[in-house]
Amino acid sequence: MSLAAIAIAIFTVAYVLIATEKIHRTAVALGGAGLMLLLHITGAEAAFFSEDSGIDWNVIFLLLGMMVIVSVLRQTGVFEYVAIWAAKRARGKPYRLMVMLVIITAVASALLDNVTTVLLIAPVTFLVCERLGLKVVPYLIAEVMASNIGGTATLVGDPPNIIIASRGDLSFNDFLIHLAPLVVGLVVVFCLLCRVLFRSAFTYDPERAAEVMSLEEREAITDRRLLFQGLAVLAVVVAAFVLHPVLHYEPSVVALLGAGLLVAATKVTTEQALEEVEWPTLVFFAGLFVMVGGLVETGVIGDVSKAAADATEGRLGFATMLLLWASAGLSAIVDNIPYVATMSPIVGDLVQQNGGNDQAQVLWWALALGADLGGNATAVGASANVVVIGIAARNGHPISFWHFTKYGLVVTLITVALATPYLWLRYL
Repeated sequence: MSLAAIAIAIFTVAYVLIATEKIHRTAVALGGAGLMLLLHITGAEAAFFSEDSGIDWNVIFLLLGMMVIVSVLRQTGVFEYVAIWAAKRARGKPYRLMVMLVIITAVASALLDNVTTVLLIAPVTFLVCERLGLKVVPYLIAEVMASNIGGTATLVGDPPNIIIASRGDLSFNDFLIHLAPLVVGLVVVFCLLCRVLFRSAFTYDPERAAEVMSLEEREAITDRRLLFQGLAVLAVVVAAFVLHPVLHYEPSVVALLGAGLLVAATKVTTEQALEEVEWPTLVFFAGLFVMVGGLVETGVIGDVSKAAADATEGRLGFATMLLLWASAGLSAIVDNIPYVATMSPIVGDLVQQNGGNDQAQVLWWALALGADLGGNATAVGASANVVVIGIAARNGHPISFWHFTKYGLVVTLITVALATPYLWLRYL
């Protein structure tokens, strides 16, 4: 049996175990990564240092830095403040509250990255749902999907977009002009879709709503000095994310610097700052990257991608549609970050084969839309999904692979279907 066949077998078994949840996903990812290394399918050099087939340390350290910042902010009471504020503005109405949280998440994900956004919004969601006696899981699922949709709009909104921008020499404004108009429409459609998908969760409790309306959100703030320090650092971190095309600092570097500054400049101890870090989630990502790297090293992903490129040579419209839907499908199975890292050089070649002009750039938008929107399809399709599921499990509200996926597949099919005429009519 060839190494490629063994790599496919290991990845398939690991994915089945993750999907069936027979074994904890972190243990599965570590086991799969260990087998890839043990059998020399990939090596230490490729697994730990390669940009193409190794662990994406930018993602790992971005998560770590933002988890520390969120951990410090949690101690100020700011999440309780936002929870009460949101519940009062929604007047305790469950669907209205979900729409508010979805829009806040989508907009924030366009300015931050989607993982940072869900790290900030998840604590608020637990608190407000507890106050109103609502099931928290539907709200978490809606928010993570909104983050993946909203993050599609900008260069910094979703990690795959950063890879695409680098490979395609695209600017922050390019993403705004080409993707933001569609994303606004998709967010509106998603808000309407939530009414149908999560209708069983909208149970209104007048007594709890009245209790929330009587609360004073300002009383939730317990440490104003720490809040000012934390928000100041967060504002600088966000500004640096937005100015990435100018400053050329990776988001991971910015997040780590912000976390280090916050811990060093405040009274928060290192132990307190690290309490909220989702270590199992970080380890899961590392193992997943190594497993996908094994597929890259043995040429599996490259062969599939090149076959698609050969089949579409010279037919821009067909190439665009195939890339959009294939990316959505594959991003549902493989995390969209390593997928885009693998596909981007091939798409770059396709763009040049089709003239390298503005019209040929549609291939980059097809890749971005397919990968970002396809990330909603399953529990492991996007980094934000894995992070939210980890947070939910830690707080006693586990979300199973299939519970997430039954909603994700519907949302992905509808959003990608809407992106299809947008690309065709605007560019082709």
